[in-house]
Amino acid sequence: MNQRRWLLDRSHLNSLLAAFEKNGFDVVGPSLRDKAITYGNVHSVDDLPEGWTDEQKPGEYRVSRRDDNALFGYVVGPHSWKQYLFPSHLSLWKTTRGADGKLDIQPGSPDAPKFAFVGVRACEIAAIQIQDRVFGGKYQDTNYQTRRSRSLIVAVNCGQAAETCFCVSMKTGPQVNSGFDIALTELVNRDVSTFVAESCSEVGVEYLEALGARLASEEEISRSAQIVQDTANAITRELDTTDLPEILESTLNLKTWDEVATRCLSCANCTLVCPTCFYHSVVETSDLELQEFEHSREWDSCFSKDFMQMGGESVRGDTKSQYRQWTTHKLGTWVEQFGTSGCVGCGPCISWCPVGIDITEEVSKLRNEAAGTRRRHGH
Repeated sequence: MNQRRWLLDRSHLNSLLAAFEKNGFDVVGPSLRDKAITYGNVHSVDDLPEGWTDEQKPGEYRVSRRDDNALFGYVVGPHSWKQYLFPSHLSLWKTTRGADGKLDIQPGSPDAPKFAFVGVRACEIAAIQIQDRVFGGKYQDTNYQTRRSRSLIVAVNCGQAAETCFCVSMKTGPQVNSGFDIALTELVNRDVSTFVAESCSEVGVEYLEALGARLASEEEISRSAQIVQDTANAITRELDTTDLPEILESTLNLKTWDEVATRCLSCANCTLVCPTCFYHSVVETSDLELQEFEHSREWDSCFSKDFMQMGGESVRGDTKSQYRQWTTHKLGTWVEQFGTSGCVGCGPCISWCPVGIDITEEVSKLRNEAAGTRRRHGH
C-alpha cells in the first residue's frame, strides 16, 4: 500500500470522476433515487447523495436529511456491486434461423464495460473478494472475470454505522485495508467536506498524483483514522463466529428453525440484497415463430421451490428447509467450499426483510438451543 495520503476537496473529486469517464470507464456510484440511496451512473459530484443519510432497523429503511453536506454520509443500501459484475440477467448466446433454415449462433452479450465503482465500503469489497473465489476457482466464469478485471474501485471508509451493521464481528470493516485502487475518508464539515485519499495500486496513485492535490497533514490523517475507529465503536450488533460451521451442522433439527419458519415469507429479499449470493438459473426463450432463440443466465434463490428439484419435486419444498439452507450455507458450508464465510456483516438482509428477521439473533438462538440440548444429554 502506498503510504502517502492526499487531501482532496470537492473539485478534486469532480476531476477524478471526469478523468474516469475520459478514460472510458462507466462511472457507477450512489445517488438518491426512489426514496433510497442506490447505485447507478454518476457523472459529477452533483449526482452524489449530498446531505442525505439512511436510517435502518430490522424490517425498516428510510432516507432522511443530514445536518451537513456529507457526500457519503450513509451506509449500505438495497443495491450491491454484484449487479454489475454478476448481472441479474445475462444473455450467454443467441441463435437466429436464416432463410435457408440454418442456425447462426452469436455471443449474447457485447464486450464487458469498464466500470469505475465509487463509494465502495469495506464490507462490500469483502463481498466482491468472496465472489472472486466463487467465480474464479477451478472452473472460472469468463463473463465475471472479464468484468472484474476491467473494474476500478474507489472505496470509502465508513463514517457512521447503522443499527443493522455487524462487519466488526465478520472482520470485514469498517476500515478498508485491501482490494481498492483509491480509498477516501470523508472529513465532514457543515458546508463542504474534504477527503483523505490513499491508494494501494499503481493506477490509483497515477490518478491521485494527476489531481495536483497537496499531501494530507498528520493531523488530517489522524482525524481520518479516528473517524473510522469511532464508527467501529458505534457498531453494537454482533455475530459470534466461534466454531459456527460445526455448531450449525449440529442444529439441523432444532426447534429454532420451526419458529423462524412461521415468520419467514420465503420472499427471497435477503438473497436479492445480499452481495455474495450467487445462485442462478439458465433460461431458454424464443420468439413465437421459432426464428430467434436466446440462452440466458438469471439470478435465482434458494428460497425458490423451483430452484432445487430432483425427479420433478423440490428437495426443499417448505420454508423451514429453505431458510435453514440459506443460513447453514452462508455461515457454515460456504467455509468448506470457498475458505471463508459467505456473510460480510453488511446488514441489508436484516433491513430489507419484510418481517425483520435478524440473522444474528437467529444464530444466537441456535447456539443457545444447541447448548441446552447438550446439557440435557450430559455433553
